[in-house]
Amino acid sequence: EAAAAFGCLISDMWLGELDCVSLKGFHSALGKRYPTFSKRTQQDAQEFLMCVLNELHEALKTVRTQLWKRRGVTDAKASRGSVSETSIITQLFEGQLSYDITCLECNITTNRPESFTVLSLPIPSKSACSLQDCLKCFFQQDTLTWNNQIHCSWCGTKQDAAVKGTITKAPQIIIFHLKRFEWQGKHNRKLSTDICYPLSNLDLSPYSSPLTCKEVEYSLCAVVNHSGSLDDGHYTAFCKHSVTEDWYSCDDAQITNIPTSSVQTDTAYLLFY
Repeated sequence: EAAAAFGCLISDMWLGELDCVSLKGFHSALGKRYPTFSKRTQQDAQEFLMCVLNELHEALKTVRTQLWKRRGVTDAKASRGSVSETSIITQLFEGQLSYDITCLECNITTNRPESFTVLSLPIPSKSACSLQDCLKCFFQQDTLTWNNQIHCSWCGTKQDAAVKGTITKAPQIIIFHLKRFEWQGKHNRKLSTDICYPLSNLDLSPYSSPLTCKEVEYSLCAVVNHSGSLDDGHYTAFCKHSVTEDWYSCDDAQITNIPTSSVQTDTAYLLFY
């Protein structure tokens, strides 16, 4: 139901017959599947995005399975090469990370692959930093000790370990979630750090495997902004027209053309490249 409502929403948007479209139908359908988002309170945009992508992915998989059954395609053929687990969502947004985990006792390194749809990046400064600073912080080598020790199969016990991740498959569209929150005592507070992010030529090669990632330069295509506090605020979006390359600000029903210089903002929360 949510996927069908999303399809109607996109259809209305692309027909171009309306100045703006209503999200009520889609919001209602998604709220039935995820009751948290049916409440009239502020919810996290990144969590909402993940739910939407997951819902669309599962719905598209179901539709394709039904089509295969009508055509007499066997489950064995359908599942060959994990094709049955893919959809246009995974084709566009899913990337692959590889974590090299080195036991600091025996120095044996093991590899752990992990797929991702959104990269949640830490913010290393409270005043100002760049997106590259956030990426460096995310991909820097980390040491796991104490309660975070890993079980080394060679040593047979838990050991301290060094962990470093790299991108082994870059998605067509990469989404960055800027973690604008931190614990301060018993309270979670928002970070208003001014993060400088490029509008084009974002280079991910320093964090990518040279053997598997070739073209890893991206251009910004959308931004989700959040103003206000963690418990109360307002979401807006900047979207780049795929044909004219003009930028537009989407603030509820207000859609306005904005200059490129306005795309850089200290309220950015999600970046789409």
